[in-house]
Amino acid sequence: MKWQVHQERSVFRTPWVNLAFLDVEQPDGQRAEYHVVRLRNVAVTALLNESRRVLMLWRHRFVTDTWGWELPMGLVEDGEEPVDAAARELEEETGWRPGPLRPLIYAQPANGITDAQHFVFRADTATFTGPPTERNESDRIEWIPLGEIGELIRGREIVSSATLVGVMALLLDGE
Repeated sequence: MKWQVHQERSVFRTPWVNLAFLDVEQPDGQRAEYHVVRLRNVAVTALLNESRRVLMLWRHRFVTDTWGWELPMGLVEDGEEPVDAAARELEEETGWRPGPLRPLIYAQPANGITDAQHFVFRADTATFTGPPTERNESDRIEWIPLGEIGELIRGREIVSSATLVGVMALLLDGE
């Protein structure tokens, strides 16, 4: 069963978000107006060191007024490849330049309401280049033992969907 989109109309647009109304025909033939949030793609890096610790940021998210551990991440710029955005964001936010990045997992969080795409990459080596250049990202940067990730998730210290998907993929990767 496939829904058919007959028309799309943007009702609010910024460089970060586009709210659109879609005229859709459902599989049973009924037509309805549907609301979609179009977002820019996100690139994420899970950097794991030789001690099986993952580099994470302790961040405050003002939208939900919550604190939590997150993987370094950011928006993919126009014309930029997700892998390049992941490397750029890692270095800007942590001061670590990754070695080779490889795809870890891909996700579409909330794909019933938004077209957001999360590209998560893994790096097993990195070079420290200096303090982060993006100073508004986190209160602290720490190497978290992979074995403690489950407890941080259960304790709601990891709640970001991109981070949850990334760290769970690391745990499943088993390397």
